[in-house]
Amino acid sequence: MSTLRVAIIDDHVMFRTGVRAEIEGPVEVVAEAEDVDSAVKVLTETLPDVVLLDVHMPGGGGLEVIRRLHQRHPEVKFLALSVSDAAEDVIGIIRAGARGYVTKNISGAELLDAIARVAAGDAVFSPRLAGFVLDAFAGTIEIAQVDEDLDRLTEREREVMRLIARGYAYKEVAKELFISVKTVETHVSSVLRKLQLSSRHELTRWANDRRLI
Repeated sequence: MSTLRVAIIDDHVMFRTGVRAEIEGPVEVVAEAEDVDSAVKVLTETLPDVVLLDVHMPGGGGLEVIRRLHQRHPEVKFLALSVSDAAEDVIGIIRAGARGYVTKNISGAELLDAIARVAAGDAVFSPRLAGFVLDAFAGTIEIAQVDEDLDRLTEREREVMRLIARGYAYKEVAKELFISVKTVETHVSSVLRKLQLSSRHELTRWANDRRLI
């Protein structure tokens, strides 16, 4: 384990600091970055064994990092580490080339184990997330349709959609995303229009059918 070189790619400096504190020692943290361009630069320079990669970041997110690095440096392995447990995020990043996906409530010991397993060539998932991948390969989740629908929404609209579908009130969504209630209302109207839905109830059912909540 002491020979493993790890990079932490996440746009929240406090989170990167916390992860480094949890894992450094058993592994060597050789690079950090907060957006796609800086991630591509430092990863190309350092070529770590395992990259801990956030899914949603400025500049195109984790998918863009993998797209720009994976073919040129296939020896670098990616482990997604995200707050999101939505099916489209899990499946999208795995299709791009990541070797695993774990959520940010993972313990330090579990994360070190996941890093070691990914470095060894294993695929690693938090238990609930593994089901999404299996369902995708089995055809239970219509990934092409999910991608097509979600492509109509902006990243902010996806965040609002997911919270509304989980039962959050408009005020709760506004507080969670640090935006006004009026902005939430605008986003919800846009989401319903783009997805051709007529109510919050239909939106919840739509999101649940696609394993997005």
